Amino acid sequence: MKHRILLILLLVLCGEWVSAQKTETKDTPSTDTIQIKGLIILKSRNEKGRNSYKFYRDTAYARNKLKRNLHTKWFVFDIGFNNYIDKSDYGGASFINYYPNNYMYYNGAQGSVVNRAYDYSPAALANFAPREASNPLTPSEFKLITGKSINFNIWLFQQRLNITKHKLNLLYALGLEMNNYRYARSITYLPGYPTQIIRDTVEFSKNKLFAEYISIPLMLNFNSNPARPGRAFQASFGVSGGYLLKSRTKQISEERGKVRKTDDFNLNKWRFGLTSELGYGPVKLYGNFALTPLHDYGLQQYPFSIGLRLNGF
Repeated sequence: MKHRILLILLLVLCGEWVSAQKTETKDTPSTDTIQIKGLIILKSRNEKGRNSYKFYRDTAYARNKLKRNLHTKWFVFDIGFNNYIDKSDYGGASFINYYPNNYMYYNGAQGSVVNRAYDYSPAALANFAPREASNPLTPSEFKLITGKSINFNIWLFQQRLNITKHKLNLLYALGLEMNNYRYARSITYLPGYPTQIIRDTVEFSKNKLFAEYISIPLMLNFNSNPARPGRAFQASFGVSGGYLLKSRTKQISEERGKVRKTDDFNLNKWRFGLTSELGYGPVKLYGNFALTPLHDYGLQQYPFSIGLRLNGF
């Protein structure tokens, strides 16, 4: 009898202990740890049973990265706006249109039709964008809608090579630069040889020129805090070279509908310029300025773009 009573008491105590363990396990929230490169994410449940997240920087990961002299990022994206500085000689082109027989003596210098038709002289501009003397060519004809002249770049890879203590680096990349120039006026590119730009009689709801380049920028990069990139100030400045891959125009109007034309449109095949970026932590701004004109002759317009750079992975 005594043995039975002791056995029952032992079973009761074991049951209470198991129940207490289950209650303790239920009350203790479980925590999941997720690490994405240098970012640590702790996922847990609060007292109300809702998910809560905490984010931490893994400083050990950043220190280990400093042991490597070459760092690579894949698929860096830029989004910004295009415009250009126009240095075309509109006054000279108007003079030539008004006095077609005296253009060789414009501005006191004698010229030649053959030698001056494919440069940035007034004669070349008058050939590229011919106008009537009574309605001369003006810079306003090439005015852009800045908010719709979008620049979008995809850098397939970007590498940073350590020069001095990871604070001074060589930064270079390879990618595609895609430039949209949205015209505010009704002008039309006529493909052919030579290409011409005319005033059109149609009002366009969309009138744009698209140019895509494969480009290689090369910059010197300064990083104020290599061990903690999330709190580092960065500045880069250098040069960039690119080659024209394709170009096209797109026009939309009620009279003609949607019209696309593909040609080189007298655009420069090669483009060289200055490039830079400025940022703090993950936020970066970029700027590009071309040292070569957009067109091969006639119009002397130097494009530039500014915008936001999104870090790759």
